[in-house]
Parts: sequence; structure tokens; C-alpha cells
Amino acid sequence: MADDTTTATDLIEIRTPTFAESISEGTVAGWHKGVGDSVHRDDVLLDIETEKVVIEIFAPADGVVVEILKAEGDVVESEELLGRLQEAGDEQSEAPAPTPTAAATDGPAASPAARKLAAESGIDLGSVDGSGRGGRVTKEDVQRALDEASQVAEPTPAEPPPEVEEDVIPQGERVERRVPMTRLRASIARRLVEAQQTAAMLTTFNEVDMEPVMTMRRRYGDEFQERHNGTKLGFMSFFVRACVEALKRYPVVNATIDGNDIVYHGYYDIGVAVSTDRGLVVPVVRDADALGLHQIEDAIVDFGTRAREGKLTLEDMQGGTFTISNGGVFGSLLSTPILNPPQTGILGMHKIEERAVVVDGEVVVRPMMYLALSYDHRLIDGREAVRFLVTVKQLIEDPARILLEL
Repeated sequence: MADDTTTATDLIEIRTPTFAESISEGTVAGWHKGVGDSVHRDDVLLDIETEKVVIEIFAPADGVVVEILKAEGDVVESEELLGRLQEAGDEQSEAPAPTPTAAATDGPAASPAARKLAAESGIDLGSVDGSGRGGRVTKEDVQRALDEASQVAEPTPAEPPPEVEEDVIPQGERVERRVPMTRLRASIARRLVEAQQTAAMLTTFNEVDMEPVMTMRRRYGDEFQERHNGTKLGFMSFFVRACVEALKRYPVVNATIDGNDIVYHGYYDIGVAVSTDRGLVVPVVRDADALGLHQIEDAIVDFGTRAREGKLTLEDMQGGTFTISNGGVFGSLLSTPILNPPQTGILGMHKIEERAVVVDGEVVVRPMMYLALSYDHRLIDGREAVRFLVTVKQLIEDPARILLEL
């Protein structure tokens, strides 16, 4: 708490940021600084976990934390007061180095996820080199330390490992472990149930011959990468562009339902589903119709990297008019994607697998992929859904059509 000499004008309020309309509240995941700790501008003060991302709250100025109003686990709303910071004045310019933080009394500064993983695996945070801001230990740092520890050689026969105590896990014991859902997982569960309960969801399927795209990647991949500063030519950029062209022809698939109104979007913001340790997130490639293949690939790679590092922002996932999900990266051969409300269409990509198909009356082996389009039948008729998916198929099987907009 602040002492008697602290005046209101000396204090800077620490508040939650303005949440997006789709996010009503968050939870304090943990403080990295405690009352009395000195901080520098842009130091991470605390993390707030929302149903979409973990938000880092930074110090707005140099100073000392004098009050914490919301503790770990507390639910907070948009722009709610979290604590107060006494701004550093001239008399504080020669203050001693910051004291150990309240959140880090048992080790160095670390994210809540890193602390949880370290506690569960028995890793000493003090022995882990932090790669985050200011040497902060991240979950990836702890996982790396675990991986290195697992590579340590087994004890030699002359020094057998100690026997495991029999009463650690009694033989025949049926072990259970109960943990609370994260906000992201709870949000995913709620939205999936909501999508199935509120939308008349149907799915139509087709298959696409990936040979033309694969041939193009083999022929131009190296030149593309050299021309665009190391950007690799992947499959997703072709599907993003193909979907954009199909959406232009069938704008109802790019629309949303708002009450009794249909909202037609004159732009193409394509959500790309990305899997993380915390769950599935859907960052959005804005104005995808105005981007080249290399720009789309760069955006997707950036999203994937920041998603795994927990650095996506609310703005990255706000909005979106259509979504693409690629279950094929996990080996899925065929599945039914679930709508991402309020969107009315989502394309599911799957594993590329060689199959025997008939081409010009002959049986040949081709790299085939099943495609699935789930759509809201309240707005989209089956005919439009099927034609949309057939258009995507035609564009992928003849990629020149994408560039020529045919």
C-alpha cells in the first residue's frame, strides 16, 4: 500500500485494456511484480487470460508498485482498475535495483504457464535460461529444459537407479486428476456448442487433385523463396486465394446473419485456424483479396509463430468473414469442420493421400485431398454451397485461374 507521503497525483493507474466486443471479461493469470517492487517502463506487470489470448499488461512508466487491487484468479472486466504505480521522480532516479518480485519469490521472472509446467515436471526455474522480455522464462524455455534433461544418459549398471517406492502410486490404483478449464478451452467449448445449437449446420464434401499445385511448387518453389526473401510457397496461400475468388462469386457465403438481417461483407478477411498448446485460435488475414501469395504465406507463418509463443493480440483474431481449417497437418483424412460464429461458412482441408482415380478414362494414381465445406443452411442453400466448393476445387486444380481471376 502507498505510504502517507504519496499523493494521488503521484500515482498512475494500472487498468485492463479495452476488450473487444466479443470478450466480456478476463482472469488475472498472475502478477510478475509485487507491492514495493521497482519497475521500468514496458516491464511486464501481470498477465490477463481471456477466452482468446493471454494479454500482457506493461508498466506505463518507471516507478514503484504501491497497490495491487486484483489478485491472481480474480475476474476483471474491460478497463477495470488493477493496481497503482508511483511514478519515479528525481528523488527516485538513484533508487536501488528492483527487489525480487512477489510473483517470483520462488525463482526468476516467469510466465504462469512456465511456472505451472515447471511445478508439474519438477524443473528448477533458477536453472532455466529465459528467452523472454528481460530474461523472463517462457513455457518454451521450460519445455526445452525438459527435452534436454530427457537426453541425459541412463545410470551405468555399476550404479543402478534407486528403487521406486511402492507406495508412490499403489498398484491397481485408479488415478484421476481434476484441473479447471482455461478460459480459452472453456470459450472453445461454449462456441462449438453455440454453433451447433444456433445454426442449421450442414456439410458438403468434394475432393481435389493436388498434382497441379504440387507441380507448381516443385517448379517455382526455390525461385519463389529466393525472390521473396526466404518465404516458402505453401499450400495454404493457394486455398486462401481460391476461397477469396469463390467468395466473390458467391457473396452469401461471405455474409453473416444479424437478427433478421443479412450482412453482406464487401471485404475478404480470412480466418486461418492455428493449433496451440492452449487450444485452437483463429487469427485473421485482412483484405486477403489484395495480397499476393507471398504476403499470405508471411502472414500465416507470423500468426503460427506468435500463436505458439502466446503473443497474438485481440486485434489479430477480431472479425473474419470466412475460415479455413487444415486438419490434414495432423493426419486427418476426412472431418466435418464446425462453424466459427457469426460466420456462415468454413472450409476444411485434409491430408493429401495418393489414390487411384479415373482421368480421361484411365485409372491413374494422383495426390488427392478431401475438402469439406460446412455452412449455415439458414442463409446458404445447398446449391450455392456445392457450387462454392466446386469453384474452389476448379481453382486449385488449375491454379492459373486464380491469377487470371477466371
